[in-house]
Amino acid sequence: MGKCKILFFDLDGTLLRNDKTLSEHTLKILSKCKECGYLIGISTSRGEQNCLSFLREMKPDILISSGGALVRVNEKIICSSCFSVIETKDFIESARKICGLDCGITVDTLDAHYWNYKTDPKEQYKSWGDSIYTDFTDFKREALKICVEIPDPGLAQKLREHFSELDSQRFSDGDWYKFTKSGITKEKAILAVCEACHAAVSETVAFGDDFADIGMLEICGIGVAMGNAIQEVKDIADDIALSNEEDGVAAYLEKWIV
Repeated sequence: MGKCKILFFDLDGTLLRNDKTLSEHTLKILSKCKECGYLIGISTSRGEQNCLSFLREMKPDILISSGGALVRVNEKIICSSCFSVIETKDFIESARKICGLDCGITVDTLDAHYWNYKTDPKEQYKSWGDSIYTDFTDFKREALKICVEIPDPGLAQKLREHFSELDSQRFSDGDWYKFTKSGITKEKAILAVCEACHAAVSETVAFGDDFADIGMLEICGIGVAMGNAIQEVKDIADDIALSNEEDGVAAYLEKWIV
């Protein structure tokens, strides 16, 4: 751990507890890490605006959001990759045609998070912030990331094949799939961050729990799987922490870094 410069953390299932809150203890340990000179990085599939309720408390040095489609270092955008308005419209129309007109859809833009859930997500978790409802019938915005709820894996594959120039990933805790521009991943974003921060990727530590975190944990100097991580993440990790419900990140950092 002596050569570590940057710490990267997924949010859901990693820093956040199952009720989507961040414990005071974890915040305290992250603050200690910053005081010790470590750069704090968030690397999440959540959209940037969707993260704000957490980031106001944490004030990370690095923010990788929308699965790597938007990357900030010290609040300055260093990478951004969007679907054009036409590409976004085409994808949504195709998703509704292939997966059903009533399929669940969310879209991250540079300044908002849009959804068409049957249940208002803000009624379930206050952390969703100022998400905006739309039925997506006439959506005219550039999209950093699009997510679609697809219970049938066959239809998910059909949608993938319809758009070959995309990067897609299923979330393990449901039937949701994320879609970004081709080659947009957390690990690619981390490489860009390391270059901007003049750090070697070997000088990084990453924590994660789901499919989208596998590449990130593989590429970083040390990849730590959460105790609640899916088996595929644990299989490639260098180490395993306690679960997110047990403040696993904080416990690990206290032992090895702070």
